[in-house]
Amino acid sequence: MIRCIIIEDQPPAQRVLKKFIADLGNMELKASFTDAIQAMDYLKTETIDLIFLDIHLPKISGIDFLKALTQKPNVILTTAFSEYALESYEYDVVDYLLKPFSFERFVQAVSKLPQAIPNNSTSDGSNGKSYLQEVIFVKSGYELIKIDTSDIYYIQSDSDYTEIVTSEKKYLSQEPLRHWEDHMERNKFVRIHKSFIINITKIDKIIGNQVYLHQKIALPVGRAYKENFMKLLLI
Repeated sequence: MIRCIIIEDQPPAQRVLKKFIADLGNMELKASFTDAIQAMDYLKTETIDLIFLDIHLPKISGIDFLKALTQKPNVILTTAFSEYALESYEYDVVDYLLKPFSFERFVQAVSKLPQAIPNNSTSDGSNGKSYLQEVIFVKSGYELIKIDTSDIYYIQSDSDYTEIVTSEKKYLSQEPLRHWEDHMERNKFVRIHKSFIINITKIDKIIGNQVYLHQKIALPVGRAYKENFMKLLLI
């Protein structure tokens, strides 16, 4: 679970963040604060993975709070004022959410977290593996569809979109193949071709430059990718 806190002085904005955190399912909200001074005191004794930080706060601003931190957790800034976006990135924040933001935009921001969060812990004893490596969210119309990565056979690039193929269904995503290469668990999902990423747990056999997955799926291995692919398998 990703342990997080909220620093936000507006109750409606706090309620939205709390709902989105609960809806995502991989996050544990440890505390909420209406000013940064309270949060500073909390962080002296507690370790968290992520802060949702409003910029306009009483006592000290979110930017001044960032400047004062000696050890910075991951930070996602929230504000109603777009003019602070450029300055905020000088402090190495994960993302900048402009209020009001949708659940889809919230998921996009959280998805930018490093895949392995040092202080992350999970209830399934998976050695700190992030929940975001175990599921992905794919936009379909006005919905975000959650897909368990263990169900994925391969991801294929096709012109202006990618196709995520599971045992039962195919999902279209507007994200490029590079996006999935960066966000999937690297020891499990491997690019074998300019057009294909595969789930290596689904491999039945490899013959020459062909990979055979379960359900008699055969995919080509590109010459430029074969060496790294084989090294991963033979470790």
